[in-house]
Amino acid sequence: MMKQIVKIALALALVVGISACNGAGATPAKSETKLQSIVTKGELVLGTSGNMTPMTRSIDDGKDAVGFDIDLAQSLADTMGVKLTIKILPLDKLVNAVATGEVDIVISNLTMTPKRNTEVLFAGPYITSGKCLVTKVPDLATASKEQLNKAQNKMAVTKGSTSEEFVTVAMPNVQAVAVNTQEEAIAMIRNHEVAAFLSEYPVCKAIIANNPDDKFVSVFTNLTYDPIGIAVAPQNTHLLNYTQNFLVRAEHVGLLKVLADKWFK
Repeated sequence: MMKQIVKIALALALVVGISACNGAGATPAKSETKLQSIVTKGELVLGTSGNMTPMTRSIDDGKDAVGFDIDLAQSLADTMGVKLTIKILPLDKLVNAVATGEVDIVISNLTMTPKRNTEVLFAGPYITSGKCLVTKVPDLATASKEQLNKAQNKMAVTKGSTSEEFVTVAMPNVQAVAVNTQEEAIAMIRNHEVAAFLSEYPVCKAIIANNPDDKFVSVFTNLTYDPIGIAVAPQNTHLLNYTQNFLVRAEHVGLLKVLADKWFK
């Protein structure tokens, strides 16, 4: 699987990265764009939360990360001919981090919401998802928004996520319990401290697959539509253009399917 990803990334590099290679020998401009400075520096700094398996999961005490989003970022860096540096940050700090230049891009299962889009630019979406519940109560997993709101249950949500915002706005009778990690949410369901954990479908699917003895249930619903994108600072239109072109080619050469097969099954 990894060899296949590398092979596709190299193919992408020959097409997408050729402009970066051509630019290296050109007469330097008076001021570089963000993309050009990344190529000159030889480093792409990624911001990611590391708390949404299988999209992004921190390892080595927060010094590194793995997941669909990390492989996607590595492939993007490969096309630029630069190294990828990973910076783990809280989910609710990521938009500000890219807007202020602390990181170059954010790839972190980040929903392209109108509010976030007022602060940053988005390339994508590279996948679309929706909200779902992880619970031990089958009736909750298939309940409508109105039924969930009437139930007046406690529900775990990732701090700073669109799931937290969704519960607060759309289900005011439900008590949102903000957690920093999936592990916290899983423990709370086990201990009957909350009725469910609200997250995105790939996350719910991974929790069920990784915890078979808990007999969790989850059903994909149409509670929301979540387009997932890559965030860049509003002034970095050259980087945005490059990233969007990368995603188009990643779709057509099969990279996104390869990553989905690796992380979602």
